[in-house]
Formats: sequence, C-alpha cells, structure tokens
Amino acid sequence: MINIQNYVRAGSLEEAYRLNQNRQNRVLGGMLWLKTGKGNVHTAIDLCGLGLDTIEETEEQFSIGAMVPLRRIELHEGLNAYTKGAVAAAVRDIVGVQFRNLATVGGSIWGRFGFSDVLTVFLAMETEVELYQGGIMPLERFAAMNYDRDILVRLIVKKTPGEFVYRAMRNQRTDLPVIACALSRTGEEYKTVVGARPARAMVVRDQRGLLSGGLTEDCIRTFAGYVAETVPTGSNTRGSAAYRTHLIRVLTERNLLELGGMG
Repeated sequence: MINIQNYVRAGSLEEAYRLNQNRQNRVLGGMLWLKTGKGNVHTAIDLCGLGLDTIEETEEQFSIGAMVPLRRIELHEGLNAYTKGAVAAAVRDIVGVQFRNLATVGGSIWGRFGFSDVLTVFLAMETEVELYQGGIMPLERFAAMNYDRDILVRLIVKKTPGEFVYRAMRNQRTDLPVIACALSRTGEEYKTVVGARPARAMVVRDQRGLLSGGLTEDCIRTFAGYVAETVPTGSNTRGSAAYRTHLIRVLTERNLLELGGMG
C-alpha cells in the first residue's frame, strides 16, 4: 500500500500543475489503481474541486472532464447513441458498478495501462486530449508518449459520422481483459484498435485497402488475418501470446461481421 504524507485539494489547474512538478507528489484521480501500489507519496493532489467531472455535448463534439467516473460514460445517452453502445460495452465489465463510480476517465487514459478497455475504445474514435501545458493533441499521439508531469484536463471526442463496435475476451466477467478489440468505420476508413495485448493499445488501419471493396466474408477474413499478423502480443498469467493472436483474429472478424450486419 502507499503512504501519503500530505493531501491538497487543488484550487486551480495551475496549483495542481505546480505541485505535480515534484516527483514525490501524485495526482489522485479515482485512486483505485494508485492505492494498489507501494511507496511513499509526499503530497496527494486532488482535482475534484476543479469542475472536471462533467460531460458537455455539442453538435460537433463531446468534452469529457478528466474526473468523470467511468459509470457516467457508461450511462451517458448521447455518447452511447453516437457510438452505438460501444462505450458502454467497453466499460460495463470493469470490476463492478461501485468501482466504475470511482474510477475516472482521466486516470484510465493518463495511465495508458496495457489492460485498458477505456484507452482502447476511445482510440477508435476521433479523440483528442487536452493537457494543461501540452495543449490539445490526438489521443493516438498521447498514448505513445512517455509519462511526464503535465495534467490531463479532458478528452475531446469529435462527432465524426461513423460506426463503432467493441469486444473483449475475459477469462471471467469483471476480470482484466485477455484481449480487447475496438473497430470503427468513418467514411471509407476502417480502423481497428487492439488493447490488452498486453501492452498499450495499438491502432491498425486498412492501409492495404483490404476492405475497400466492401464487407464480404472473404475480405473480412483477410483483414482479420492482417491485423493478427500486424499486432505484437505477449504472454502473462491471463493468456499466451499465441492465444492472444488467435483472439485478435476472431474478435476482429466478429466486429466486422457486426458492422456489416452479418453478425
């Protein structure tokens, strides 16, 4: 467990950022994964007083504050109408309702965990992150960055017309995923995101145009094989690399069949 020496409820993003420059200090987020770690924290920085716990929807985008709990995005009607339920599907098996009432979007995205359903599903959309100092950048770029001492303010999801599907394989419900696969089609572009591989989620696009002729069973099998060959996998206690590669092929096929109305 961790030992916290001081607690500060930040009065501004500037104060939170300044405190976070000390490597011995930590931003709390929902504190659900943080508390499972070990070591000493000099000052715990709480962002709960900064108004970052709301989802704002306009005709062009969703703005999701870093302190929004996962349960809120699971139940948000606008977000799930836009994603055809993909967001709810991505988070509904994360431990339990009590956990999702506490775990935050910001903590999940900032952590860039290899097992993250949240990072996987938002990478399938046209998503940006807003950092206090770093400004606004694509989530895909942020996901590949090393950790620094900036503050994640919000996610920005553009309402680009598209279709979205999400599937994950778990050894048992509420467990961490063995593999997670999100799929999107925006215009003529298909994008697959594979998480829990077990490294950070990875984006694969149809650069070979394997699906350019439409979703036929042969094209779907070919593209699923391409994704499985492209995505590196590893082994851990939940599954072997070979098993994960097999699951990538299977879940990608199922996502495409659903997208094409064949599933």
